Amino acid sequence: MRGRHSTLAAIVLGGVIAGVVDIGAASAINGFINPLGILRFIAGGVLGLPAARAAGMQAAALGTALQIGMSLLIAAIFVVASNLLPVLKRHWLPAGLAFGVGVYFVMTYVVVPHSAIGHGPTFDPKSFALNLAAMLLFGTIIAWFARGSGR
Repeated sequence: MRGRHSTLAAIVLGGVIAGVVDIGAASAINGFINPLGILRFIAGGVLGLPAARAAGMQAAALGTALQIGMSLLIAAIFVVASNLLPVLKRHWLPAGLAFGVGVYFVMTYVVVPHSAIGHGPTFDPKSFALNLAAMLLFGTIIAWFARGSGR
């Protein structure tokens, strides 16, 4: 029997690894721009993009904290749900892929437009496909760690 530690470990490991991989994926999707630019963009959700660009490394540090914090929260949602609904653990791959789709749409069309960035993306099929693929990977990583957690 596994206890709280394994649930906490699934949240921390899944969230941190998925969050770091997501930064790398965003860098690759955007032409392998410096990941610090990605982190400043994330901080732009709180500071606004002009202020985040001007803040440099401080904004990158804030972006890192926000990325990891959001990733941990997202992982916690899935891990707790998988402890309550064991089918998510038995079928972790399709569950993680479906969760990734949900994360993509919530982040893209709810979180970002309501942040200091103030608008969602314009639709571009290539960008849509690449960013959705990144979130499929994000959800899969979290589901992989969740599959062995809890009861």
